Amino acid sequence: MAEKSYRQGIAEALRAEMQRDENVFVIGTDVSGGKGCPGQTTDVAGGVLGITKGLALEFGDERVIDTPIAEMGYMGIAAGAAASGMRPVAELMFNDFIGSCFDILLNQVPKFRYMFGGKAVTPLTVRTMIGAGASAAAQHSQSLHAMFTSIPGLKVVVPSNAYDAKGLLIQSIRDDDPVVFMEHKALYDLPSAACEVPDEAYAIPFGEANFLMEGEHVTIVALGLMAHVALGTAAELAKKGITCDVIDPRTTSPLDEESILESVESTGRLVIVDEGAARCGFAHDVAALVAQNVFGALKAPIKLVTPPHCPTPFSSPLEQAWLPGGEQVAAAVMEVMGIDPASAAPAAA
Repeated sequence: MAEKSYRQGIAEALRAEMQRDENVFVIGTDVSGGKGCPGQTTDVAGGVLGITKGLALEFGDERVIDTPIAEMGYMGIAAGAAASGMRPVAELMFNDFIGSCFDILLNQVPKFRYMFGGKAVTPLTVRTMIGAGASAAAQHSQSLHAMFTSIPGLKVVVPSNAYDAKGLLIQSIRDDDPVVFMEHKALYDLPSAACEVPDEAYAIPFGEANFLMEGEHVTIVALGLMAHVALGTAAELAKKGITCDVIDPRTTSPLDEESILESVESTGRLVIVDEGAARCGFAHDVAALVAQNVFGALKAPIKLVTPPHCPTPFSSPLEQAWLPGGEQVAAAVMEVMGIDPASAAPAAA
């Protein structure tokens, strides 16, 4: 198998499903990369980060539909098409733009199956970018996976590597329920997100976490880019004799609760690393899950590593300080181990 980037994994999934099923189509702003614009005769971009490059030339304008900047309009088109037997992949360029079409993903498509007694399916996949680190400012840098996870009827996917991205996107497109597929923009070309990816199509089931590392002292739960931060930190801690289970849930709805609970029962300690909200976020959901179900197994208080509860800074140095990093994760692990991070010695009783 060839090693492929996160970007390549997603692009391969889109192309494979469009080739397999003629009901699959892509819709969104700039998805054809300017094809048809004055002076532009070929597909040169394929979205702001090149994911859909080449699809318009291969599948035509009827299956790669470039739209104006009108999220409410094209998301409504996609919702109607999904309810009518098509399998649209709607690209919401940044998840921050959800405010422009939120009613469709809050009050409409997630409710159709329930409201029509299970007789209606809405196989809509919404691809969108999340995450900070690119100095894209407060309106283009949020990670709103907790917001989507809180909506009954939506499935939410947050892949951390190329293999998972391809398999989970294929599963998303084939699924009969609406799925929000959230791609961290820092992962597209991150070397650690690249991995061996089969050329053929494959699907990864939802609700199955991935153990990135196994250990005995601390459980670390982390998603997306933070899975890489957690894994790198755990590797350094292992050199000091502290070994960790590093769990990437991959999907937040459904969530693989069993794997998280079994790990915490084994280690007795939990650190959750999340780039999402510092209040009412995914980290808090996991902490509550563990506290409710295996509180007696805990040997130390649960630690959460999240950004401050404020908008993402535009300034690059401030943004890097805002983002959770390896030092914060290491300090949290040492605290639950009863080690003073400043002295790396056992804390006083």
